[in-house]
Order: sequence, then C-alpha cells, then structure tokens
Amino acid sequence: MTSPNPSFARKLAWRLEALALDTASLLLRLLPIDWVSALGGAVGRTLGPLTPSHRVAAMNIALAFPELDEAGRRALLKAQWESLGRTFFEFPMNDRLRPISGRIEIVGAERLAEIAAARKPVVFVSGHLCNWEIMPSVIVNAGIDCQITYRAANNPYVDASFKRSRARYGVKLFAPKGGDGARELLESMAKGESVALMNDQKFNGGVRLPFFGHPADTAAGPTRLALRFGAVLQPMSVQRTRGARFEVVVHPPIELVRTGDRKRDLEAGVSAVNAFIEARVRERPHEWFWVHRRWPKEAYAKDTSPSSRP
Repeated sequence: MTSPNPSFARKLAWRLEALALDTASLLLRLLPIDWVSALGGAVGRTLGPLTPSHRVAAMNIALAFPELDEAGRRALLKAQWESLGRTFFEFPMNDRLRPISGRIEIVGAERLAEIAAARKPVVFVSGHLCNWEIMPSVIVNAGIDCQITYRAANNPYVDASFKRSRARYGVKLFAPKGGDGARELLESMAKGESVALMNDQKFNGGVRLPFFGHPADTAAGPTRLALRFGAVLQPMSVQRTRGARFEVVVHPPIELVRTGDRKRDLEAGVSAVNAFIEARVRERPHEWFWVHRRWPKEAYAKDTSPSSRP
C-alpha cells in the first residue's frame, strides 16, 4: 500500500521509475508492433527464469498439472515466459491492437452488440489470459458503457502513466479495488453501466472453492454484483493466434442459480467462474499468468516442482 506521506527520496525514486517506464514505452512505440511483441517474447524467455517469480510459476504448474513430467513442466515454463514477455512489451502498444487494427478476431461479436443495444448492466468476467488488456478494449469499442477495474500501481506516477496508456484505446473508466472501488461499482451498475472484473487471482477473505482441484480463495464480487442487480454474468477470453494477433471470445453467459439461499447461490456462481477460468487455462496453459500465488500458503508447503530450477 502506498504511504499517504511518502518521503522526498521515495517520491524521487517514483519519478525516476516512471521516467524510465515512459522512455522505454516511447522507444518501443517507434518500432513495428510485431517486432516489439517478438522482442518481448525473447526477453521473457531469457530473463524470466532468472527471477524469483520463476519458482512461483513452477510451483503453480506442479499444483495445476501434477501429471506433467519434468520435460513437460519445463516446456510449459518456457512457453509461459515467452507469452508473458510478449504481453508486457505489447502494453505500450495496445492502442494499436484495437478491433479496428484488423489484428483482433471477435467470436460472438453479435452478443456484444446486443448488450450495447439493450443498455442494461452486465457483469463481464475473465482472467489474466494472454494479453488481457485486449478484452476491455473490445468491450468499450463495442459501444458498451463499462466500468473497468484494475489494481492501482504502488507508484502513483506509474499508475498515472498506465491510465493515460489505457485512455489511448478507449478505456477511461476506472474503479480501484477495495472499499472505494466496490462502492463505485455499485453506483455504476445502479446507473445502468456494466462492469468488468478479473476473477482469477487470490483474494484474501474470498470464498474458498476448488480451482484445479485445490482450495483457492476467490473473489465473490462479480457473482455478488450479478445476483444483486439481476444481471448477466458474461465471461470472455482472449488467445493469441500468431505474433501480435488475437482472438477474443464472448462465451455463453454463466447461468446463475437464484434459489433464495444467498450463500449457496453465491458459492455456486463463484464455482462456475472458477470452472470457466480453469477450462480456459487448460485449453492454452502457456497463456495464463502463472507468476501469481493463486493458492493459500499451505498449498505451497511442499514444493514438488523440480522445474523450479532454470
């Protein structure tokens, strides 16, 4: 959490960090996007295994795919670093990856058109799949008023840079996570605006339900919003087809059970979201964000992953 009264040294460090990021982004934007994406993949493959996050990714893969042998785990580790490297390097270029660019195929675009025309609030849900910033771009470019959630960067100057970058491809509505964010989302849906949330990361205090066969603390927010407002829970996913080209899929809505038992209905909805995310990860495991500690600490107590070595 950012200190409310940072020191001069901290502010200076923040500004230097933001300047370095902006400079790197500016230089990358001078290059063709396919070059930038390929460069990111090469950097990810080379430097990713040298970071502490490599061991986290290896443990996660061991938990999710215990049937994989050593060679399979190493291959998946390498592939996910390339995917993540491409994604990070593409972020400054995402305004060139809008639907109008011709680089994005949308499966189920008619569903987005229906949502835009109906002007009724919808809860979009997805995970950190491939270049996940493609999805909010597709949503807002479909003409849907949508509140996009995100986790604010600790560095406020970097955070401001991220906001400016997103504004270039049409994403201008933000609701930081936490108490204030939840209030903003409620107000938005009450006004008839849709909301979009990532629902695949650990959420302390969330509902503990299976994910890849292991109990995982999962945010109930998307399901709770959909139940409260009688809204559709609309899943989406994105995958890379080749280079800096993508396919965004608007999946069939997740059917929520409304029995009147609030706790049971909520758990059923969260379980359905977990099942959706898991299915997408199993389809294209190298494109998920493996470097996040998704499961509780006790799941990592026994590291069964020899692949944690580069």
